[in-house]
This record gives sequence, structure tokens and C-alpha cells, in this order.
Amino acid sequence: MNKAASYSHSIYPGDGHASPSASRRPWPAVAAGVLWLAAGLSAGYWVLLAWGRTPVTPVAAAPMAVPVVEPALVARALGMVPQAVTTDGAQAPGAAPSRFVLLGVVALGADQGAALIGMDGQPPRPYRVGAVIDGGLVLQAVNRRSVRLGPTLQGPASVELTLPETPATAP
Repeated sequence: MNKAASYSHSIYPGDGHASPSASRRPWPAVAAGVLWLAAGLSAGYWVLLAWGRTPVTPVAAAPMAVPVVEPALVARALGMVPQAVTTDGAQAPGAAPSRFVLLGVVALGADQGAALIGMDGQPPRPYRVGAVIDGGLVLQAVNRRSVRLGPTLQGPASVELTLPETPATAP
């Protein structure tokens, strides 16, 4: 049995199984690199934060001027038709504004049908015969170019609305 003699020393440094380099691990070097990286990033963050800040100076806001609104121009822009006015400021006779505007009818006889009615400048809504239009008024009847409104369905009519004449239907 030939056994080779093993010696724990060698003529070359770091040679052999008991050398200090064999037991070394790279973890301490990695940990040191991570710590230095974190320190450098932290220092860079604070340098950029201090470098980018400027002193805050408050700016005085100028007061806003309130625009002057002319109701007549706004009403005209929204589609209101100007009414005839006398020189003393009163409305001319026959120019009294109506709360209701008839814009369309579908007549299927006096007892059936529907009407498109606008109230107080609001968008028009459809109503069937017998529907309550405004509190105490009921749509009583629908004719070809007019409708009747009254307090009850079978009672006397208190308001009659007619469709405005268009140039195509005028004689």
C-alpha cells in the first residue's frame, strides 16, 4: 500500500487543502458592495433634493372682476323671442307670455292622441290625453292642430293651444 504522504504545508502560498482561500466565501464582499451602493444612493438622493429646491415665494393673486351679465342678451342667445313693449315699459296688448307652448300633436280622435308641450321655457315633454300637465291642468283633447287643457278630463276647457303656422302650411 502506497500511500502518498500529505502534508499540510506547501512551498507555494495558498496551495493545499488547509489554505485560508479555500474557506473564504464571497458573501462579505457582496454585503459590503450592497451597503456602499445604498450609502451612495442615499447621498445622491439628498444631494439632488437639496440642489433642486428653490425658496418658495408667495404670489399675490389679482382679484377677479365679476363679468356683467345682461339678461336680455342671455335670453336671446338661449332662443327667447323678444316681445313687443310699449314706451312706458308695459307689455303691448296681445303679447302676454303663455306658460305653455304646443310644439307637436299626434291626433287619433278627440279621446286618443298625444301632444308635445313645453312649459315655462323648459324642454318640451310628451303628454297623452288624460295626463296631468301642470298641477291642476289635464290634457282633455287633441285635434289636428290644437289641444285643450282644463281642470278635469270631462270639464270645460280653460286653455286652448294651437300649433304655430309654418310657411309650408300657410295658405
